[in-house]
Amino acid sequence: MSRAEQELLSRAALTSFRLNGQFLTVAEGLAKPAGLTAAWWQVLGAVLREPLPVAGIARTMGITRQSVQRIADLLVERGLAAYEPNPAHRRAKLLTPTEEGRAAIEQIGPGHAEFAVRLTEAVGGEAELAQLVAALERLSGALEGIEG
Repeated sequence: MSRAEQELLSRAALTSFRLNGQFLTVAEGLAKPAGLTAAWWQVLGAVLREPLPVAGIARTMGITRQSVQRIADLLVERGLAAYEPNPAHRRAKLLTPTEEGRAAIEQIGPGHAEFAVRLTEAVGGEAELAQLVAALERLSGALEGIEG
């Protein structure tokens, strides 16, 4: 690895860490009026289309199963999600949002849409944002390929 490659790797990692912090700050601000945290929003969002086991949510989000389990249990305790039987696995129940959970997510929608417009304008338009997202997805896929 050349010195330039090492520097690029460090810059990519530091920028990703910074972006993660920035996105979490934005997500906390958007989720708070709905009575959610960013983490609760992420987990509920992962099961909006279809119920998933905790391990499946963790894989999708790229975090540990234990972290998702803790959040899922809190969501169930607060009536925002429920566990249902999993026909594919007797012990790994599926997490699904309740009506209250879906309503909380819907409350986030307008602020989320408004922030998306502001971010799109800030980066120079929808085409530019699409290119940035594609680059991030390529980088994530490359890392996944190297790790896996």
